[in-house]
Amino acid sequence: MDKEELVKRVHRELADSYDEEMELELEDRTVDPVTGEFSSAHGEEEKEYRRLYFRELFRLQGELVKLQDWVVQTGHKVVIVFEGRDAAGKGGVIKRITQRLNPRVARVAALPAPNDRERTQWYFQRYVSHLPAAGEIVLFDRSWYNRAGVERVMGFCSDEQYEEFFRSVPEFERMLTRAGIQVIKYWFSITDEEQHLRFLSRIHDPLKQWKLSPMDLESRRRWEEYTKAKEVMLERTHIPEAPWWVVQAVDKKKARLNCIQHLLQQMPYAEVPHAPIQLPERERHEDYERHPVPDSMIVPEYY
Repeated sequence: MDKEELVKRVHRELADSYDEEMELELEDRTVDPVTGEFSSAHGEEEKEYRRLYFRELFRLQGELVKLQDWVVQTGHKVVIVFEGRDAAGKGGVIKRITQRLNPRVARVAALPAPNDRERTQWYFQRYVSHLPAAGEIVLFDRSWYNRAGVERVMGFCSDEQYEEFFRSVPEFERMLTRAGIQVIKYWFSITDEEQHLRFLSRIHDPLKQWKLSPMDLESRRRWEEYTKAKEVMLERTHIPEAPWWVVQAVDKKKARLNCIQHLLQQMPYAEVPHAPIQLPERERHEDYERHPVPDSMIVPEYY
């Protein structure tokens, strides 16, 4: 393969890697709540907005890679909590944060509902096993704050358990920070109208319907109860060691960029110098002959 062809193939590989982000943009398709049809792209203003979004997103993701290198080098430990209403966009920003990172360094903890055994444990016990070791970042897609939100509103915990949570959680998070774990907490805020539209979009989009659980639908009915629970939670758990940060998330793209930019500002990271990487020559042995793969094992080329 000559040098020119090699350069073309490397460029093609880079373009393919960025196409992944374009595929994720399917999540942002807008559905007309009346016709159930997808709206297509908008005017020049919208196209320019998307160009700005992608330019900034790729720049910020480059900074996240630098942050990752710094975390590994320094042994820093980070917990990032993502909370917010259903359909607020937490999953979208988590995907963009972790998209270019090493999953052994930056991993997501998205715990299911507790089983019968876990319900009898100390409340924080099942979360402790997911905490980071040195050089790790853990992103909690919902967290121990379930007790202050869904468990409170849906009646899954008693008044005593609810009050004990508020007595315990500040001390729990102070204990984490004393152990050298940085705790960053984000609440994604959307309006009543915006959640209504996003739920309609999920109903009409077959690629999103799996996101609508019976609990999500019930949360729509209990909007005001969730609002009250959120206000109490922010007031009682906003501590200097682990403060809450509210992300305005009506505009998904702006919310992602703002959250990532803010996250980068929370740590004094610096670019870690790396020695130039040299690709070694492949060894070749005259006595080696590659054996053909049987046709019966080949995946048919449908495309």
